[in-house]
Amino acid sequence: MSTPPSTQDSASNRLLWLFSFVNLVIGSAAFVLAGILTLAAEALQTSVAAVGQGITAYALATAVLAPLLLVATGGWTRRRALVAAMALFTVGAVVCALADTLALLLAGRVLMGAGAMVTPLMSGLVVGLVEPARRGRALAFVFLGMSLSYAMGIPLGAWLGFAAGWHAPLWAGAALSALCCVLLARLVPARIDAPGASFTGLGGLLRQPALLAVLGLTLLSFTAIFTVFSYIGPVLRALAPMSSTSLSLTLAAFGLSGVAGTMLGGRAGDRFGAQRSCMVSLGVLASMMALLPLTAGQPSAMLAVMLVWGLAGFSMMAPQQARLAAMAGAHAPLALSLNASMLYLGTAAGAAVGGLAVGRLGFAQLSWAGLPFALAGLLLLAVGRSAEPLVAARRAA
Repeated sequence: MSTPPSTQDSASNRLLWLFSFVNLVIGSAAFVLAGILTLAAEALQTSVAAVGQGITAYALATAVLAPLLLVATGGWTRRRALVAAMALFTVGAVVCALADTLALLLAGRVLMGAGAMVTPLMSGLVVGLVEPARRGRALAFVFLGMSLSYAMGIPLGAWLGFAAGWHAPLWAGAALSALCCVLLARLVPARIDAPGASFTGLGGLLRQPALLAVLGLTLLSFTAIFTVFSYIGPVLRALAPMSSTSLSLTLAAFGLSGVAGTMLGGRAGDRFGAQRSCMVSLGVLASMMALLPLTAGQPSAMLAVMLVWGLAGFSMMAPQQARLAAMAGAHAPLALSLNASMLYLGTAAGAAVGGLAVGRLGFAQLSWAGLPFALAGLLLLAVGRSAEPLVAARRAA
């Protein structure tokens, strides 16, 4: 795993490592369902599209409930808020692992989504821990855990699901979530110099067109990505029939490309500017979405496109957060929470769009349903390009 950027002391570096691990667990537990959709649908005697709405339920809960809980716990110590959020996520994971009906599975996913407020909580702490010049790399390091969940957690979960039943990876996610609760309680200082989120300043943030454009870009890009990724197992098998082992290896390769993309995005944002980095990443992502259906029956070409997709898609997260932190100033925790809401609204919208489109397009051509959202994101990024430097200049004045 990559080394975190230097911070003021070793305790801060340990927190970056811890937060990255927590994101690894959250990403693995939240999205392992995408790799075992077929197994879960067969066991619950429902359709793959219906089980796919478990992604939607999780994402909507994160988008709507997590910010409210984030503000409700704004007066708590950061350690108490982190542990409470992780505990809620763990309870939801246990409910999912016990689920024998679609309704119970969806209920557990809602609880997990509410508890996922731990991710923007950690991002807010990182912004306070690291000086602005290194912020992109620090955020990238923390989100490296999320990228690793695609490279390790989801493929391993898919393999475990096919080997031991679809409940097995859900139980593994619940156990690791409980471990994260313990680690956060033991390793995060009782008092840490970071503000909690509040609705104070929300009106001012929402009156900034450039900031709204950043949030809109997050919404559009994740809608595009999750139109496909919510159904990634069936999509890959429709393009190139493969065994469960080959599917797990393909998902792992995709995840590794995401790991590389996460670190590349943080470094590129610090060196070339966050906005320029996002433009390149989203342009490449849109190109890969257009090409993917054309690789049907060509496993090597499909893998190449997926690797570039992962590199481009994951490279946007750190620059996006760095852009928001620069614009929001003291209101960065709230801005990052809003960004997380847009991320998960996009995830929910993508899962819903994919579920509707698969009946018309089929799994092999599903990325074409998400492509218009990526193109709309590029247009929004281009239109908002002139306003962002003015916002940064006002902040610096």
